[in-house]
Amino acid sequence: MEMLDIVDESGQPTGTTVERKKAHELGILHRTSHVWILRKEKDRIEVLLQKRSFIKDSFPGCLDISSAGHIPAGSDYKESAIRELQEELGIVAKQDELILCGQRRFWLEKNFHGKDFFDNQISNIYILNRNMEVDEFIIQKEEIDLVRWVEYEKCIDLVKNNKELNCIWLEELEMLKEKMDTVLV
Repeated sequence: MEMLDIVDESGQPTGTTVERKKAHELGILHRTSHVWILRKEKDRIEVLLQKRSFIKDSFPGCLDISSAGHIPAGSDYKESAIRELQEELGIVAKQDELILCGQRRFWLEKNFHGKDFFDNQISNIYILNRNMEVDEFIIQKEEIDLVRWVEYEKCIDLVKNNKELNCIWLEELEMLKEKMDTVLV
């Protein structure tokens, strides 16, 4: 059973925890870390996208952020981000490699697998610079079907014009722009 900290409007734990499943059934505010893996390839910036497994409880089969995850009770944003990178993609990274782009809050109501799903999150958004080929990632098959690199501007277009099934928030993708020029040299 995965337990999450219930947090206040600024993302600080309140001292109370909730089971992840219950947080999504009731729309209880909790935290996640989102890591966008970027690389510079032939003077273009590329974003690593993952295709979520069809067995995921939310957004099955959708293109998504490079790596993301809920923050277990008692953990912090960066600690969780590092753990998710290792579990989902086989990447060993250090906390000081994560570049904070900002924090965002969002609310989502959807139905997946015949069940209502309420997502009430505060997320820290990070960039990680990694110049790896797709076959170098060790993907967690329970979570991810595949990963692929997409040129940043094409990714914006893909999301903005809904050219492929995805669960990417355009606002979040645009947050990267402010930091990526200083990160990718």
